Amino acid sequence: MKYLTFDESRPMDLVLLGRAAIDLNPTDYYQTLSDSTTFKKYLGGSPANIAVGLSRLGKKCGFFCRVSDDQFGDFVYDVFEKEGVDTSRIRRCTNGEKLGLTFTEILSEKESSILMYRNKIADLALEPGDIDEEYIACAKALLISGTALAESPSREAALKAVALARRTNTPIFFDIDYREYNWKNPDEIAIYYSLVAREASLILGSREEFDLTEALVRPGMTDAESAAYWHGQSAKIIVIKHGKEGSTAYTNDGKSYTIKPFPIQKLKSFGGGDGYASAFLYGLFEGREVIDSLELGSASASLLIASHGCSPFMPTLEKLESYIADCKKEYGEMVARG
Repeated sequence: MKYLTFDESRPMDLVLLGRAAIDLNPTDYYQTLSDSTTFKKYLGGSPANIAVGLSRLGKKCGFFCRVSDDQFGDFVYDVFEKEGVDTSRIRRCTNGEKLGLTFTEILSEKESSILMYRNKIADLALEPGDIDEEYIACAKALLISGTALAESPSREAALKAVALARRTNTPIFFDIDYREYNWKNPDEIAIYYSLVAREASLILGSREEFDLTEALVRPGMTDAESAAYWHGQSAKIIVIKHGKEGSTAYTNDGKSYTIKPFPIQKLKSFGGGDGYASAFLYGLFEGREVIDSLELGSASASLLIASHGCSPFMPTLEKLESYIADCKKEYGEMVARG
């Protein structure tokens, strides 16, 4: 069954709204961040990574974002243009705001952490005036990253985009994407997350992220209860992730589909979620069954946690399908299906 339908006459597949940032990953990993001395620079930020991932899979993406008016801002433009992501709605900051910096600590294949610098940050300087209806109406769907809701004026820009998407019959995807930085208290998180979640056709998040979203709605729900609640709003598909335990997609006809991680030798324990999202969304845009879309997402996530970075390592469709085929040949057809 096809749970989401898209206007195939629209030239872009997905417009994303949220942060582009800089990831600095140590090359002398498996030691503390304080002991690491050498780093590689990558484009980062969950929606930016998803845009690159979808572009690698042949989908056309656009982006609402603010970037710094400096060399790192140049870097974002350069990477997006190289990857085929439209940059016409990316704006330079005018008050000295800088791109966020994310330093990663890779202690082992199972233990990693991140250190973010997000004061006077560029992506949260996105303004409502940066958002236009024409651009949203050119896309088959709009993705809102939850981090964009953390401060004004970015949160108003995001809410304007949601309103324009509703007016233009553009499906809304909500990637909850919780980062503790910039948020002031749990009530604030719950208010703005739930505002967007109520309008979304698709919601993706971890159990923790759904708990934050639901804190002022109906706290303490199980996965199935969360899915039923949001299906009673606007959602067609709810995806709840449990890390190494796998994830489940709940559809608004009462069905559920579970996927487990594909086996791989991990390098690190972060970065898989953006690969998961991009490949899963690709499957939905292609009209694939939900379980097949989940399979693509799980495979992409595994490939990403075996890679040093995120956006430059997003797989092509050929690499994804080859990896899935190899895993099934070695481990059996149901290797990742719950």
